[in-house]
Amino acid sequence: MKMQKGFTLIELIVVIVILGILAATAMPKFIDMSADALVASKAGMSGAVKSTQSILSANAYLTGGAQPTVTTLAAGMTPEGVAAATGVTVVIDGTNYIVPTYTDAACTTPTAAVGNTVACVGSIP
Repeated sequence: MKMQKGFTLIELIVVIVILGILAATAMPKFIDMSADALVASKAGMSGAVKSTQSILSANAYLTGGAQPTVTTLAAGMTPEGVAAATGVTVVIDGTNYIVPTYTDAACTTPTAAVGNTVACVGSIP
């Protein structure tokens, strides 16, 4: 009589159940990755706007020119646009987000108009 080698049906079912449990515990992490990616994109764009504002402010200081306005700040961020009342509009995956710009020293009051001088830049909400 020959000895047959292989797995029994019970062993195969146990392995499939274990793999199912492992997949169920890992799935929530993979589902939240898109939300994490959006947060990272927003943070990156906020950083880019802040960096642009710093460069324009330093240039104005060195050359004796005017501090940047919301319009000049947005122009440095092409192809992003300008939101008339609150700051620079950036586009992430086809959705518009506002990076607020501020006029006061405490950086708490958003700009009231496009031409306002930018004192500091906030983060995308």
